[in-house]
Amino acid sequence: MGRLDAEILDQILETLNDYAGKRLTAEKLLEIEHKDEFPEEVMKDLYDPGQIGLHLLTIPEDLGGLGGGAYDIYRVSEEMAAIDLGIATGVLATFLGTDPINVGATAEQKAQWLGELAEKGQFYAYGATEPQAGSDLGALSTKAEPVERDGKVVAYRISGRKQWISNGGVADRYTILANAPGGPTWFLVDRDTEGFTHGKPEDKHGIRASNTAALFLENVEVPADRLIGTEEGQGLAQAQAVFGYTRLMVAAFGLGAGRDALTRAIRYSQERVQGGGPLSEKQGYTHKLIVPNAVRLEAARAYIEWVAERLDGDEEGLATEGAVAKYLATEAGNKAAEDAIQALGGYGYTREYMVEKIKRDVRITTIYEGTSEIMEWTIARDRWQLHLKSRGQYYQEWATRADARHRENPNTGSALAAAALRALAVLLERARLDRLTRNQHVLFRLGELIAYVETAAVFSERAATAPSKVLGVEPATLETMARVHAREALHKVTTEGLRWANGAGQTDPALGATLGVEAALAAQAGLVEDMDRIAGDLVRAFPVK
Repeated sequence: MGRLDAEILDQILETLNDYAGKRLTAEKLLEIEHKDEFPEEVMKDLYDPGQIGLHLLTIPEDLGGLGGGAYDIYRVSEEMAAIDLGIATGVLATFLGTDPINVGATAEQKAQWLGELAEKGQFYAYGATEPQAGSDLGALSTKAEPVERDGKVVAYRISGRKQWISNGGVADRYTILANAPGGPTWFLVDRDTEGFTHGKPEDKHGIRASNTAALFLENVEVPADRLIGTEEGQGLAQAQAVFGYTRLMVAAFGLGAGRDALTRAIRYSQERVQGGGPLSEKQGYTHKLIVPNAVRLEAARAYIEWVAERLDGDEEGLATEGAVAKYLATEAGNKAAEDAIQALGGYGYTREYMVEKIKRDVRITTIYEGTSEIMEWTIARDRWQLHLKSRGQYYQEWATRADARHRENPNTGSALAAAALRALAVLLERARLDRLTRNQHVLFRLGELIAYVETAAVFSERAATAPSKVLGVEPATLETMARVHAREALHKVTTEGLRWANGAGQTDPALGATLGVEAALAAQAGLVEDMDRIAGDLVRAFPVK
């Protein structure tokens, strides 16, 4: 997968923000939401190559696109979400809808379909989720029956129902997953095909600028050459192949919406005076409602960028990393928006102030493209298998690498991350010995702890070697943030890990000492001072406009 030249990416982001500044003001976005209508004209502007041409981002250059990679999609997705998550979801739906084509189509199919997309700026939708199956693609019930003539399959008749489909009522084309005789298979279906209809737009809690509708397929006949690829039964493998990529996009949505909410809370804190000074000078405000959210969001960003770079290097098998990124970024974005409402007090609870809308919008990121609970299960299941396969050495070896990074730069919390990695290895081994994962809740809690520990390890490394410039804080502040997140991960894996291991009946009376609970508590020394430093730099980075 390629990557855009940095200047081209910056130009896209600048053009996007210029357009938003002129056409998508807070007043306009609130008006769009109030009308509860799909903003078709806005979407056409975004797809217009003469203006922005966002649909070109994932199309290869030789087919008329820009040939962007995972890193480019992350940055554009974050900026779109910071503008409006509902509109961003409409753009995402086209990216998702073309993923089965990008992964599984023949060269001829790609040339035809992606070429037409580049030229016409069509809306796509991704038709996988079903009413009873939810995100479980293995429980697929939509059927694709072959139509034979003279002993040759010439078409398929597709029957079934899809639910919660973004762009479902407005797309020009749909990629539909259905069970063919050979197994789950993707098909390309045009909106005007006979027997294909959609339901009314869903009345949603948030992202009301995004069209979401059910799809109904009653003997929808499509030519055999609309089967994506060369054979039946590749649908689940094709979907799995892009999970790392698609989950990264949703992670970027959580990151962007959370960043927007956080920024609004920081700026409000400088204007609101209470007790003789601005709220930005009050630890009771900054250290509860601002700093923890900024830290979690930047930890998620570091992990997203780490995964994106690996995807752009054509590394495969990153579905688990995509799940970690999505889990932490969307949970962090949701919490940042929740706390932004609290930070603005009564104003935050009113629809006049954008944080109320952001909170309703960002909530969906913890649900679509796999709920947070599915992410916890995915993370725990996959890393559990790695623990067993490596005989308990996977996280121990990672800890050794983190120790080496600490010797190179002791300021980013790598030693704390190393301690967290070792505690995680101990906890997983105790879970194996006492068969604790028989309890589903323990397995899910392990998924959460793994996400925190892995993001701490990656953040502590990248704060030293590849610090992000997106937030606009000093590199030293990113190092401080990495230390704070590493402390949080260490505290969670030792104390909460011990809690759930004990709760599930673990048998080692010395487990707390082996995990290093006391040392983890001692490692919190300096935490408040670090939070003071972060709070001060965030205020400087986001002055009142």
